[in-house]
Amino acid sequence: MHNSNLHQSRGRSVTGTLLLLLAAFIWGTAFVAQSVGMEHVGPFTFNAVRSLVAAAATGGASFLFMLIQKKRGTYRRMEKQELYLLLLGGLVCGTALCIASSLQQIGIQYTTVGKSGFLTALYIIEVPITGCFLKKRVGLPVWIAVAIATAGMYLLCMSDGLVLAKGDLLVFLCSIAFTGHILAVDYFASRVDPLRLSALQFLVTGLISSVLMGTLETPSVDGILSAAFPILYTALFSSGIAYTLQIVGQKMVQPTLASLVMSLESVFSLLAGAVILTEIPSAREGIGAVLIFLAILLAQIPPRQSANPEQ
Repeated sequence: MHNSNLHQSRGRSVTGTLLLLLAAFIWGTAFVAQSVGMEHVGPFTFNAVRSLVAAAATGGASFLFMLIQKKRGTYRRMEKQELYLLLLGGLVCGTALCIASSLQQIGIQYTTVGKSGFLTALYIIEVPITGCFLKKRVGLPVWIAVAIATAGMYLLCMSDGLVLAKGDLLVFLCSIAFTGHILAVDYFASRVDPLRLSALQFLVTGLISSVLMGTLETPSVDGILSAAFPILYTALFSSGIAYTLQIVGQKMVQPTLASLVMSLESVFSLLAGAVILTEIPSAREGIGAVLIFLAILLAQIPPRQSANPEQ
């Protein structure tokens, strides 16, 4: 029975890792669309429209699943406590996501893409460190993987010295916000319906971004229409699908490993640049990508099991 549960647990971990890997792939390949969209609208406008479209898409999917469940007779009304957790989770995850995405969108305007990628990916260190304060145990292989992945991110993204300028500071703060988002998703994803949580977090992000858009920017219909394709692409794929995959995947994978897998976004972004923009990676960047993949494999090593036959 113990071995059966162990195999089942490992199977869930592999499935969760694959879902997070797909999310990282979508985020990495959506980088081009996101960059093009920023040429027509401001960061808060882009985030507001993108998030509200994503909320409508995931909310519609959640409603469709509810109708299917009712037809099959498997629908269950949420209890009061579950509804409270869903609303709280949407508020917390949505606020963290709004802060992180806004800081990244603004900061990248004042720093290089290489520095932005490296500084954002610092969440692979911040997640396990923060997790220690939350009494989450992290094994030695994962810590070694974190160190290897950090070195890989440096080689992959950094082409010059690290000087913390205005944009660098904003993107560094963005990585802290993403750390909060990952840990918040880790807490709520196992307690509420992931699709509903995803829709609600996008709604919160979209509403907050809309207030900031109206206060700090002068959005125009022409600008939004010019950025329509990038907005729709990032809303449906980068937001709607990828962040939902993150929530489902994190139900099966502990947060430190999840952050390592999601850091592959930079690797996929590099590959997308090579294929779409014919930006061939250097030997240094290639070594960085290999190190990150090795870190992911190392973090997948299961902890040594007790030899006690009673367990």
